Amino acid sequence: MMVTAGVPPQDAKQWDMKTWAVLFPRANEVRFERVEVPPMGDDEVVVESTWSWISNGTEGSFLRGERADGETPASPQRPAPFPIVAGYQRVGTVVAAGAASGYQPGEVVFATMTRLDGLAVGAGGQVHCGPVHRDQVFRLPADGPPPEAYAGLVLTQVGWNCGTFPTVTAGDAAVVIGDGLVGQWSAQTLQQRGARVLLLGRHDSRLARLAQRAGDRAVNTHREDAVAAVTAWAGQQVQAVVDTVGTNDLLLALFWQLRRRGHLVSAGYLGERGAFDIQELRKREASLHAPSGWTRERLEETLAWVHSGRLTTLDLVTHRFPAAAAAAAWEAINTDRDTLGVLLDWREVSA
Repeated sequence: MMVTAGVPPQDAKQWDMKTWAVLFPRANEVRFERVEVPPMGDDEVVVESTWSWISNGTEGSFLRGERADGETPASPQRPAPFPIVAGYQRVGTVVAAGAASGYQPGEVVFATMTRLDGLAVGAGGQVHCGPVHRDQVFRLPADGPPPEAYAGLVLTQVGWNCGTFPTVTAGDAAVVIGDGLVGQWSAQTLQQRGARVLLLGRHDSRLARLAQRAGDRAVNTHREDAVAAVTAWAGQQVQAVVDTVGTNDLLLALFWQLRRRGHLVSAGYLGERGAFDIQELRKREASLHAPSGWTRERLEETLAWVHSGRLTTLDLVTHRFPAAAAAAAWEAINTDRDTLGVLLDWREVSA
């Protein structure tokens, strides 16, 4: 049953359709195809996308067949799931609302996972239209940044997590490993909390996006030794080291620059390389934080930070593609190392 935008069906359970989606049918293949969408439940809404934001790291590892699920590496016992719809974050308009959803057609919202049928995983985010549970839908403010600024809210929240989990006070030194999106938002969050930030990365164009304040530094590790740079900057008085890329070796090397009772934060995907000796933490009485996933409360707080300008997002966008050109978007991600934020535009996609 097709429904005109803004007009709900007579019965929420009548919503049943196919929709366009970014599909990974097998490893290293990207298609734009129609997939099955299940009926909408009473506690769900159907969201029609305007923008979605690609999570380069997580979606890329699924595309390459490296993961069985969000935190589990693929193996013969748990192979990578294909076919799968990419992603987990989009903004759009409510076009149908279940009686118990608490939403109305016409509301502009952020949504996480959309339920899907007939695939190895029954949910995804890079879709044109489909049902989302009310707990995974968030109203967007009418003022402030445009809706696409919130399209990467789950990923923005990962950076917010990394920057809020460790204890920091004004003037503390914090090191962020990785100049990708999560690294940028981790650095922004730590700056907002008063920390001095040293951002480690490998791309001058990305490092230049850090809005440096007094005491901040951006270091290209192709040209400078990371440990030497951190030592010269803060000695052994670093309060937090945040790894956003999954590099245990560097995280452990920088452990010795922590002050006593400092913090390590690991948010990068480590696959099978995640071993860590807890006994080592006692040598600095350090804490290890391992943020993962999202919660409604954390997404709401992150949304408020984006709305207020404490976190910026659109200045990190380097590419915008029509949703139907998703394969070209992935070509850019895989071949141009300066690619950072990538938005897919769904506004011209017809039902």
